[in-house]
Amino acid sequence: MNLQQFRFVRETIRRNFNLTDAAHALYTSQPGVSKAIIEFENELGVKIFERRGKRVKGLTKPGVMVAQVVDRIMREVDNLKKVSDEFARRDEGGLIIACTHTQARYLLPKVIPAFRQRFPKVHVSLAEGNPPQLAAMVLNEQADLGIATETLSATHGLVSLPVYSWEHTVVVRPDHPLADLPSSEAKDLSLERLMRYPLVTYDRAFSGRRAIDDSFAAVGLTPDIVLEAIDADVIKTYVDIGLGVGIIAGVAFDPRRDKGLVGIPVGHLFGTHVTYAAIKSGVFMRDYVYILLEMLAADLTREVVTRALEEKACAA
Repeated sequence: MNLQQFRFVRETIRRNFNLTDAAHALYTSQPGVSKAIIEFENELGVKIFERRGKRVKGLTKPGVMVAQVVDRIMREVDNLKKVSDEFARRDEGGLIIACTHTQARYLLPKVIPAFRQRFPKVHVSLAEGNPPQLAAMVLNEQADLGIATETLSATHGLVSLPVYSWEHTVVVRPDHPLADLPSSEAKDLSLERLMRYPLVTYDRAFSGRRAIDDSFAAVGLTPDIVLEAIDADVIKTYVDIGLGVGIIAGVAFDPRRDKGLVGIPVGHLFGTHVTYAAIKSGVFMRDYVYILLEMLAADLTREVVTRALEEKACAA
């Protein structure tokens, strides 16, 4: 058996047992992947994959255990490469950040310029997606870390570290009735009053949307959500053209930039939320990843991150 066979097995599992997709990802042919897997199974003396005709459908019972061992072996092989890079090319390499649009648009611009100034030879890539997609990217080592509010902290195999807390903000046009609320009344804005208007807010996978739904449901109300979007800029655009009242993450509203809109903090309605940075347990981290984490949140020192990784490893 050899590392090439391990790569083929791992990628086939990652690609939902689609041999063609696995072959494309590995820059080889589908028959080559199929042959290598069959040879590997013959060497082991057990079937790893369940098949229906020529199609791979899933893992057998021994295949589940083999897959876990293969994943550990390949992770350590990848770690060896990272260790080599860390000492041979300490200040250069690649960094892939899996993030939602909100983090890419509002959080990372405060950090990336300083990071690039410190590490000019590190190529930074942003991979945007919804929280479950981001978690999968980090788990499959297609990204070095993920940043999002939902999913990451509940995903097995990831170490999630709190970056910042935030609350929702209601956004309206200056001519909207809610825009004239005195500050004292704005603090007491109720769900009953808010649901008098059509609402524009996030898709169900993003930025505390569940908290919005749960808050209305808890008091037996069903709001009229006329549009769902995956990012705050789209929501603000449709508020601006008069489609309805927007509910966005507070970090996405800036009175100086959003001069055509009025923002009303509504943490008292939908609670406080935490955005996390997540890394995969057991993966060797380049020095500049530790430094980026501390740039994201000052209390995420190398010591704190290392302790969180060790605690996760002990609990596994």
